[in-house]
Amino acid sequence: MTESQPHTAAEATIAFLLALRSRGLRDTALLRALETVPRGRFVPRRFADLALQDVGLPIACGQTLPAPSHIATLIGALDVKPDHHILEIGTGAGYMAALLARLGRDVVSIERFRSLAVEAAARLNTLGFSNVHIFHGDGQRGHLERAPYDRIIIDAAFAAPPSALLAQLAEGGVLVGIGRNDEGMRVMRVTKANGAARIEWGAPLAAAPLASGVAAAL
Repeated sequence: MTESQPHTAAEATIAFLLALRSRGLRDTALLRALETVPRGRFVPRRFADLALQDVGLPIACGQTLPAPSHIATLIGALDVKPDHHILEIGTGAGYMAALLARLGRDVVSIERFRSLAVEAAARLNTLGFSNVHIFHGDGQRGHLERAPYDRIIIDAAFAAPPSALLAQLAEGGVLVGIGRNDEGMRVMRVTKANGAARIEWGAPLAAAPLASGVAAAL
């Protein structure tokens, strides 16, 4: 270990948060969530030593847990309040759902890979996140039974938000994902007002395309 490396878990956490602040993150509630949700519990053990680094890490089913700065950019654009009912498309390991659960009232999360959904639900239950509800299904269809949602978040790229998700967004609600305009892939923030969608563009951010349907084998 070099002199510049943190020597304790607390020092590693402080370095992690300072690195995110250096990238412009100033939301104190989100910083607190990033501090208290143990990212190392959401990655394979062989990558645990990288959990407090700002890098994406592989998880099961060929998927990736995005870098914390990537997640923070999306959640920051969502502007979550404590009373918000949130829909997440793409559970993955459950890390973003855990952060959202710290910020909002409750989270419904849809995952197209059955094994990821089962594992994430068990992990979040073990960690005490009783306000996260995970379902195996097609994220583009959302989850009508628990609609409407104050906030919807999609860590994937799309040309336009799926109509089913916009229909499940509450009046005045916000949907955040990754769209493409003349400047390339950027955060897309969609606000529903008087039944219509108003789009704002944010920071550059890349992601894989939004998949449809459920995964066949996993």
